[in-house]
Amino acid sequence: MQIWVGLGNPGPGYAMHRHNVGFMAVDVIADMHGFGPVQKKFQGWVQEGRIGTHKILVLKPATFMNESGRCVGEALRFYKLGTDALTVFHDELDLAPFKVKVKQGGGTAGHNGLRSIDQHLGADFRRVRIGIGHPGHKDRVTGHVLGNYAKSELDELAHMLGAIAAEAEWLASGDDARFMSDLALRLQD
Repeated sequence: MQIWVGLGNPGPGYAMHRHNVGFMAVDVIADMHGFGPVQKKFQGWVQEGRIGTHKILVLKPATFMNESGRCVGEALRFYKLGTDALTVFHDELDLAPFKVKVKQGGGTAGHNGLRSIDQHLGADFRRVRIGIGHPGHKDRVTGHVLGNYAKSELDELAHMLGAIAAEAEWLASGDDARFMSDLALRLQD
């Protein structure tokens, strides 16, 4: 079993924030792959399903971003899994909007959700970094991250999220390079 965590903040007021793109990604994956109903567990919301032959638990922490690690740690302990079974989908300031990169381990780059998971479990987990772009000046970062996607960005956002879900089988089978390659091809369309 693998646990795929989408990072975001709970509640309708946050739903379209750039900071919630991790929530959006796992929602589209669960929907496209016909995962089971949402259940409340581990201080979050979970859905179980399969992608190819791989059993995946999608998890959205309900603890707010700064405490995501509590929820993620609880789920991993319950299933007796290590961080090798963990994939975290999150927004990334240092990537251009709608670019997606996968990496293993690394720093937190000031991302409070990653920092919380790192504090609870260590840094050695796979990350699907979803670009939101940098607003240009550090004084504008908070408003950018906690701001809604613009109406003009919604088609591109939907296209990217659909492409992530369509190529998710490569992530499930551990072929990160193929996932990024096929995703890049889809996003050129």
